[in-house]
Amino acid sequence: MTIGDTVQLALRNLNQTKLRTALTVLGVSIGIASLAGMVSLGIGLQDQFVGRFTKSGVFDAITVMSAQDRPGVLASGLGLGAGQRGGARARGSSAAVPTKPRPRLDDDALRRIGALQRVKEVYPNLRVPVALSYERFAESYIATGVPMSARNEGAFQTFAYGAFFNNESENACVLSLDVAKQINERDPRDLVGKQVTLTWVASAAIAAGVPSAADNPLQLQHAEARYTVVGIVEREPGPGGLPGATPSGLMIPLARAREISAVDAGSLQSLFREPAQGKSYGSLTVKVTRPQFTGDAENQIKEMGFMAFSLNDALTGAKRAFIILDIVLGLIGSIALVVSSLGIVNTMVMSILERTREIGIMKAIGGSDGDIRRIFLVEASVIGCMGGAAGVALGWLVGRVINFGANLYIQSQGGPTGNLFSLPLWLVGVAIGFAFVVSLIAGSYPASRAARLDPIQALRHD
Repeated sequence: MTIGDTVQLALRNLNQTKLRTALTVLGVSIGIASLAGMVSLGIGLQDQFVGRFTKSGVFDAITVMSAQDRPGVLASGLGLGAGQRGGARARGSSAAVPTKPRPRLDDDALRRIGALQRVKEVYPNLRVPVALSYERFAESYIATGVPMSARNEGAFQTFAYGAFFNNESENACVLSLDVAKQINERDPRDLVGKQVTLTWVASAAIAAGVPSAADNPLQLQHAEARYTVVGIVEREPGPGGLPGATPSGLMIPLARAREISAVDAGSLQSLFREPAQGKSYGSLTVKVTRPQFTGDAENQIKEMGFMAFSLNDALTGAKRAFIILDIVLGLIGSIALVVSSLGIVNTMVMSILERTREIGIMKAIGGSDGDIRRIFLVEASVIGCMGGAAGVALGWLVGRVINFGANLYIQSQGGPTGNLFSLPLWLVGVAIGFAFVVSLIAGSYPASRAARLDPIQALRHD
């Protein structure tokens, strides 16, 4: 018997018992819908949690600080290499052991870190104190320098009103919604496009444009500039990983923050008559090309003598937790599929009892045990494939309905909406293939039973 004859005969047998076949296919489809729905829920939650944080840029970022600016427990806890351990021994011994000078976080360090492999971008974390005034409103804030690469990342993924900076050279600022409401509580949207005045402290010489303020170290005055409010974000962005720092509700382009920081540092240097050592930063943010390269770049930075840490380990732990969640949800969803497989066994056994005489005739005219076995296995596999395809469609439809209702509730509570169920193509293929395998396993016993029938006894069966 050819393969074509086997398939044709199996399909004819299924067509003769439409109701029974439809009910069996429905049972398999419910099992597959349960399995696909559970796993797609786990994948959707993983995409919402891990994907959102990955897009925020925190898991491909490394915060770098100078060891000499952050001594003590924090530095030792994050690990700085042998240089710091030598310093600890020096403090604990009577004879001081000379240690290697630790590098400073200056422009030279910024260039050296930027030259490392897998490093995409390096920029200083600048936070400068300014006074903001608008009409009758006046308040002091910490302005955060934001690079242009932060567009569509973190807090800048969505704007309540307005948009991101057009370029880093413009006098523009972005406010958090809370700060905007402090300025204009009735209509914060009205601030977009308006100009506010930012004021900061500078030496009189620098404010007047003199290259050096050494001749007037104690003469300080306020420098100010007009900044246009281009956007308002719903939440305040984080401080770039600085321990103990607070978020800022006022953001300006990083280039403008550099200028203000240079003026402020120059005035303080002149005031206290410190030797000119060049600009030093409190911390840097290093962006790598992909999150999986964060650990290697972090180790290279520590070997340079700096203190570095990232949140990449938290991302790895979260992915591991979601893999376990997917396995648990898949096992729960498989229970319904196991129950439906019993329906396949029942359908095949009933088919054997009804077609015992037919099986005897096929064996009498030359049909082998293998031919009989293949007919029943083809019937079981057709039921599995049909049930798998219908189950995937049913699971997707139920997921869409639940996702729609959940988003309506989340939106009513003021939370961000998202896709709670995700059904990728690989899951569709796995679900249908799993249904096919389970159906073959369930049909193997009835097929073997039919193949073992004695043709003489089968022909006498009424």
